[in-house]
Amino acid sequence: MKGTRLLTLYLSFSDGVRLRLRSVCPREHQGNIKMKYLIVGLGNIGDEYANTRHNIGFIVLDALAQSLGVKFSIGRHAFLAEGRIKNREVILLKPTTYMNLSGKAVKYWLDKENIPLENLLVVTDDVDLDLGALRMRSKGSGGSHNGLNHIIETLQTTEWARLRTGIGKDYARGFQVDYVLGRWSSSEEKILIPRIETAVEMIKSFVLQGVNRTMSEFNNK
Repeated sequence: MKGTRLLTLYLSFSDGVRLRLRSVCPREHQGNIKMKYLIVGLGNIGDEYANTRHNIGFIVLDALAQSLGVKFSIGRHAFLAEGRIKNREVILLKPTTYMNLSGKAVKYWLDKENIPLENLLVVTDDVDLDLGALRMRSKGSGGSHNGLNHIIETLQTTEWARLRTGIGKDYARGFQVDYVLGRWSSSEEKILIPRIETAVEMIKSFVLQGVNRTMSEFNNK
């Protein structure tokens, strides 16, 4: 299955594991107005970072791209893919700046494409959420996450949406860096696979319904 092969690049799923991606098609309420959205997945480029917990943003974006039938190509500061969710244009962005400079890519593409902050969604890992938990927020601090904090510093605001993806915190005190840059275990992968599907649904819902309805619909799932 093509989708399984795509995710295997990052998660090394066992043979026979299938990821089923569903489309979300909520009723639209803004007619045929064309709107553009920037969907950002946070991670680090390079083989040494593939299949690590810190790269869950990249993994979700790859699943979203596969569900939309689009492919990434290299652009300024990022890998980019362009697609449509019904009548909405979406730009998928995986920064090549490494995590600590994520804001550089986000600001460049927001400005270049003239995308308003309310149409920005950042997908990121979160050690304070249980593995597989998904929480969308309309704004907030970056906490201890260097990628989020650099975006906040660069954009000079916390007023943009983020989809936090739980990676758990099964690490000893003082070993958070080793944990987030560590690779998924086979038991973690089994939990994560269906949650990637839900994350894709949430992103599509954000584009079609907005952040508030998406939070109401998905945050307690």
